[in-house]
Amino acid sequence: MKAPKFPTNEEERLIAVKSYSIIDTLPESDYDNLTELAATICDVPIALITILDKQRNFFKSHYGISFNESPRELSFCGHAILEDDIFIVNDAREDMRFVDNPLLEEQNVVFYAGVPLLDPSGFKLGTICIFDHIPRELSESQIKALKTLGKQVVNLLELRKKNTNLNLIKGELEERNTQLKSFASLVSHDLKSPLSNIIALTDLLKEENKNNLSDDSLQYLDYIEDSTTVLKDYIDGILMYYSADELLTSIKEDIKLSEIADDIKHILISDNVKLLFSDVVVKNVNKAALSQILINLVDNALKYNDKRNPSVEIKYQLLPTHHKFSVIDNGIGIPLNQQEEIFEIFKTIKNDFTKSNTGIGLSTVKNLVEKLNGQISVVSEIGKGSAFNFTIE
Repeated sequence: MKAPKFPTNEEERLIAVKSYSIIDTLPESDYDNLTELAATICDVPIALITILDKQRNFFKSHYGISFNESPRELSFCGHAILEDDIFIVNDAREDMRFVDNPLLEEQNVVFYAGVPLLDPSGFKLGTICIFDHIPRELSESQIKALKTLGKQVVNLLELRKKNTNLNLIKGELEERNTQLKSFASLVSHDLKSPLSNIIALTDLLKEENKNNLSDDSLQYLDYIEDSTTVLKDYIDGILMYYSADELLTSIKEDIKLSEIADDIKHILISDNVKLLFSDVVVKNVNKAALSQILINLVDNALKYNDKRNPSVEIKYQLLPTHHKFSVIDNGIGIPLNQQEEIFEIFKTIKNDFTKSNTGIGLSTVKNLVEKLNGQISVVSEIGKGSAFNFTIE
């Protein structure tokens, strides 16, 4: 018996094998189907998909035998990966490389045929192979089929490798996202307190010294107050954006639109604002997410409104597969060339009406709507107002 030699690129080949993370994995039906097919086509009792590790031959799939590995020095596959084409041993009893090989007596191995599994980089990972207990030959069609099955094994290995890498990347992204949410929450809360103090102290300073401060000093205090308000809006927006996904876990329920409207009135509506809405029952919706969407849109409608008597109307329509809502205002309107940009996070739209514009609120709305399997769009006219239309399941 002659133990198979190592390929000249064995060190690199083993690195390639390791990259597939396939050694010692459990059986999978996709691979088992291929070995069963190989055995059926070639009319043999045993078929294997093997991966050659440093010291052993691991069987990713084994049809016709109960064990899943063998020593590499005894393996026929160790010889097969030294070849560029299919490796066939018609009668191992007459081949000097296999005389006295324990497999001949213990497993009654006589015939072998193996196709090297060639990865895209040219490394031979192992084989798809067949065994029989009697001498025999393969037909051209059987050889062709075995080679084709070998290519399918490599395709499965590549797909499995890509899925594994994607899952690793997904896990890393989820961990980073969790860390980012935690960081955003921690920093935001730590910043909100001193900002609130700045705003309060600025108001107190103006109130107690309103007759002692020059016009320039009052203007500087206004600048400080405006700047801290913008920064506070950014912080509130970041907290809202990163906590929005938590709303999606709420159970769907039937709600009255008037209930959400009452919440909006309590939070946002002053005496000179008119809020119109349809007093209808909306069935089977995520109330928490819908409330956040509508509050953001109404807040946005009032923030960008220069009318003496601002008005906002919430409309509802039941579609065959979705709920449709519209939030219509009589505000300043949005230029046509900016109507797509307003939904991008941190994308601020310049206007002459307001100084506070974080670009987070509408991005949060779009994020929630899309995760509720819906879409959002806007129709607007400068000086007349805007209509935000969105659907959710």
